[in-house]
Amino acid sequence: MPNKAILEIDGKKYEFPVLIGTENEVAIDISSLRGATKGVITLDPGFKNTGSCESKITFLDGEKGILRHRGYAIEELTKKASFLEVAYLVIFGELPTKAEFNKFEDDIKSHSMVNEEVKNIIDGFPKIAHPMGVLSSLTSALTAFNPGTVNVNSKEDMYQAIVRLLAKFPVLASWAHRINKGLPLNYSDNSLDYISNIMQMMFKIPTEEFKLNPIAVRALDELLILHEDHEQNCSTSTVRIAGSSAAGLFASISAGVSALWGPLHGGANQAVLEMLEEIQKDGGDVDKFINKAKDKNDPFRLMGFGHRVYKNFDPRARIIKKAADELFQDLNLNDPILDIAKHLEEVALKDEYFAERKLYPNVDFYSGIIYRALGVPVEMFTVMFAIGRLPGWIAQWKEMRENGEPIGRPRQLYTGETLRTFKSFEER
Repeated sequence: MPNKAILEIDGKKYEFPVLIGTENEVAIDISSLRGATKGVITLDPGFKNTGSCESKITFLDGEKGILRHRGYAIEELTKKASFLEVAYLVIFGELPTKAEFNKFEDDIKSHSMVNEEVKNIIDGFPKIAHPMGVLSSLTSALTAFNPGTVNVNSKEDMYQAIVRLLAKFPVLASWAHRINKGLPLNYSDNSLDYISNIMQMMFKIPTEEFKLNPIAVRALDELLILHEDHEQNCSTSTVRIAGSSAAGLFASISAGVSALWGPLHGGANQAVLEMLEEIQKDGGDVDKFINKAKDKNDPFRLMGFGHRVYKNFDPRARIIKKAADELFQDLNLNDPILDIAKHLEEVALKDEYFAERKLYPNVDFYSGIIYRALGVPVEMFTVMFAIGRLPGWIAQWKEMRENGEPIGRPRQLYTGETLRTFKSFEER
């Protein structure tokens, strides 16, 4: 592999270094391009071919279907670790010892209370407010209750900010759900593990005994692990670029929540369930909708199939499909929506049209039906995604701040009007 790339513009050649990642990824460093060429830039809408940073957190190979966190395969992490273990790994770089994990878990629990004045903010939201809008607002509001600036050069300051956010974020997420349903707000139960606590905060009713199903808890644990980090996606890039201005952790994460809300990103699993409900209302004819998806002139899109990065089977989808099958069997579910989902998956996997285009079911397809099986309402799907993605956002923000990365400032190719003379009202 050459150690330099040569770009020729109007007969003049410019050299740029070629960098090799630890997994043999190749990047041309064009950070000096504009200065060397007196103003030339690259144009890459959507940044699909542009690396915005160097990172040691997540390796993703979409062609081979590989996903690793800090060198550990996602398949191994979901089977052998808990959500908080993987969170520690993603954020701090190594799997925790037993003592480190116990301290991490205890420190999170010690910060699980949310200031009671936050309820005054919640009271201002209408019941119809989408939980993601509520969550983004409440996350940003945490800054008001923790006004001190995090000293990024202090390991202790950084650690305290991290455990504080990991503790309070699920509480805010559960509150977003409960106000939407007109339910009283629940608090953390520090006798429970992180995932079990999330489930009780969301679903426990004061008038009834709440029983945790260990199969359901494990399914949610695996699902949230699969969402912990996914390289430089839209919301993660948003967190990093917001943080590059020296914005605090809570504000940067709030920006990430807002980016995740979009139906092309975190809202995709909600779109899957809405599509399944549409198929059910139409009579449940899966073949009809398969044909609609293959018709170029039909606006219908088959949601939950294919991926912008993976050109093979999404490795997360393989894992969560098995978890979904186990969960459905254990709960003995009788849900026509889930039956349609399984039928749709079966038909699509055997159809040459989808196989040729590598349109396999992705993690959004399975996560939506698991959330439904767990009793999570559709409008909360993206909130659950946010809970899962939180450690990755924190890790990316931490890495960016500790590396002292410059403020994000993309360029543009201007295609508007050239210089014009101002005209008065009478002349226009």
